[in-house]
Amino acid sequence: MKSPFEILVGKEVADHIRSWRFVVLLMLIGLTFFGALYVSLSNIRSVVSNTQDPDRFFLYLKLLTVTDGTLPPFHVFMSFLGPLLGISLGFDSINSEQNNGTLTRLMAQPIYRDNLLLSKFASAMMIVSCLFVSLALLMIGSGLMITGVGIEPEEVLRIFSFIFLNVIHVGFWLSLSILFSIKFKQAATSALMAIGTWLFFTVFYKIAVSLAMKALLPDPGTLSPHAVFSYNEIILNVLRLEPSQLYIDATTTLLLPSVRSLGPLTMEQMAAAIPSPLPYRESLMIVWPQVTGLLAATVLCFALSYYLFMRREIRG
Repeated sequence: MKSPFEILVGKEVADHIRSWRFVVLLMLIGLTFFGALYVSLSNIRSVVSNTQDPDRFFLYLKLLTVTDGTLPPFHVFMSFLGPLLGISLGFDSINSEQNNGTLTRLMAQPIYRDNLLLSKFASAMMIVSCLFVSLALLMIGSGLMITGVGIEPEEVLRIFSFIFLNVIHVGFWLSLSILFSIKFKQAATSALMAIGTWLFFTVFYKIAVSLAMKALLPDPGTLSPHAVFSYNEIILNVLRLEPSQLYIDATTTLLLPSVRSLGPLTMEQMAAAIPSPLPYRESLMIVWPQVTGLLAATVLCFALSYYLFMRREIRG
């Protein structure tokens, strides 16, 4: 016999799959995936034969990162489409139930209030996880059929870590949109707030940081190299308050094993360095702060949603 939570998750999954907004975003993500895969397959021969590229032996990672300039790589596409997917799955999760009168009827049943909120989050995350795992398996299968080259275990680890990062990234925007759906009574208001937050971080945040740094920091031409290095570190750390910047940093490091640092390097650090791919464990250590940052932001938004929902009057 199914528990009330399992029944709620099944209902939410069915509602998401039947909704037109999910179908439209699914088609959009599918088209970008197949477009990026087609471009990478068209250029894979020249990339793999490039002896100057230390990552040329990672064929399946190249399928996710190679481009000839006509289309961005798939992980760059997902830095834009991932937030939209999360927002579309959560912006009306609570306020639409209340406006339609179904929230009161649901709470009249013998189910816990937190089960309802958790089912909204868990059902969307299940759909997103299935979507990205399906796309990754499709990419690996296409690569096997077209090239005939077997995939290395390290590539499998890096690809599934990339999927995990995509799920966390979407999960952050999902939990933020659920928070807005609890805070605001109208679905249109919560959607505008979520999209406005996404636009601010995508477009205006870098401009604001650049203007603030120019106003606050001294002219780099008058500084010593060590001081310029320190200021660059400060600017990068401020930019990393943006979730999509954390996502781009982490995915770039995982999909390009030759990336050794996410910040500026001094000449002493570059001395005698051999341009070769890093092992998976060391790449994971580089991106660990980005992964924990995204996880912490997701948990914080969901905890705020839980607090507000448990204190909310649902009979009004």
